Amino acid sequence: MPSELPKLENQLCFPLYVCAKEMVRRYKPLLDGLDLTYTQYITMMVLWQQSPMGVKALGEHLYLDSGTLTPVLKKLEQKGYLTRHRSEEDERNLLVCLTPEGAALAEQAKEIPHQMCACLALPEEDIRLLKTALEKLMAAFSLPQGE
Repeated sequence: MPSELPKLENQLCFPLYVCAKEMVRRYKPLLDGLDLTYTQYITMMVLWQQSPMGVKALGEHLYLDSGTLTPVLKKLEQKGYLTRHRSEEDERNLLVCLTPEGAALAEQAKEIPHQMCACLALPEEDIRLLKTALEKLMAAFSLPQGE
């Protein structure tokens, strides 16, 4: 039997969970004006950088499996922001392409990152250091188990 029970205040996962939940909550009013959820927004951000893109590559960028990503893509397609079609080179690959409406949405979303930074009430240097530390953690999770 362990000498001490686990304590919430000793866990790394809890502040990460709370901060992630709070970040998404703060994004909501900003994204409501674009009629996007947070997951739809991050999907669009990837596509604003590169379109067309294969569904598999998009899922890898977003750390989302196809069961989570497919409904997001269907909803964005219904909104007229993207299309999905089979690659002509390899029919097994499904490509996602922005529509002109989806590309135009990028202009409307341009101020969202600045608005989010303003609501964090942290010095820019702290935000940069936190982002770097979280990216290191993401990279560590990308390693195969046991390494």
